Amino acid sequence: MTEPSQPDGTTRTQPLLGAGDIRRLAAHLDIRPTKALGQNFVIDGNTIRRIVSAAGLDETETVLEVGPGLGSLTLGLLDAAARVVAVEIDPALAGLLSDTVAKVRPGAQDRLTVVLADAMRVTELPYSPTALVANLPYNVAVPVVLNLLERFPSLEHGLVMVQDEVADRLAAPPGSRTYGVPSVKAAWYSQMQKAGVIGMNVFWPAPKIASGLVRFTRRDPPQTTATRQEVFAVIDAAFAQRRKTLRAALAGWAGSPVAAEQAIRHAGVDPSARGEVLDVKAFARIAEGGRALFA
Repeated sequence: MTEPSQPDGTTRTQPLLGAGDIRRLAAHLDIRPTKALGQNFVIDGNTIRRIVSAAGLDETETVLEVGPGLGSLTLGLLDAAARVVAVEIDPALAGLLSDTVAKVRPGAQDRLTVVLADAMRVTELPYSPTALVANLPYNVAVPVVLNLLERFPSLEHGLVMVQDEVADRLAAPPGSRTYGVPSVKAAWYSQMQKAGVIGMNVFWPAPKIASGLVRFTRRDPPQTTATRQEVFAVIDAAFAQRRKTLRAALAGWAGSPVAAEQAIRHAGVDPSARGEVLDVKAFARIAEGGRALFA
């Protein structure tokens, strides 16, 4: 578990887990990565360093990591931050993580807290995280990100690795081809931007598609009298039939096309426009207009 040395014999960086280490740990637990849990373990130390560097952490932070797996990223995060809270759904992996850290980073296990839980259902953590850094399962990446941003307002920033197509969607601006529900809902909480692409060969097992890095910074939601749930209901309705005009797409939400047009015009939006050209502030105004007109 050692990294290449400098010419003078000193270790260039703290040791990280390589492919052989990951496979040995998996064999020790008698496990194989499963598609059901979206388990693709990072086996390349340079990729871990790239992720940690792109996350922009400082040494005072508490980092929330979702799905730490066998600990590849966890070690890199412990090198950069004050504390890591790792949420793991797999009991076998959760049970091994502290031991792995103790062996590879003696003493660092005191700064690691492992929470056995589903990130989609976790509502409390023993420490308030300031950053989210995670290699997220492809099939639940968007709901996990949105849930954590909603549940933990202490999260100020972060970096997530997701399916490359999902990364494009999360970071997409209004009017782009990939702009949709994930883009708008993520924008309610934060400014998101794509921070790079990760190839397939740095994982075990190797996925069939590339991964993307998405960096986010928390910001205040739009000022509106509508609730988040009301705004998200408008977003869902607008993109459920994205080829239709807002007047038609929001007819079910408003009760009729005429009522939808009233709410849309009240928001200062063209009823003949489509949802894919609106930013989150416009959706908030429509939700607010609906509340005012239909109360």
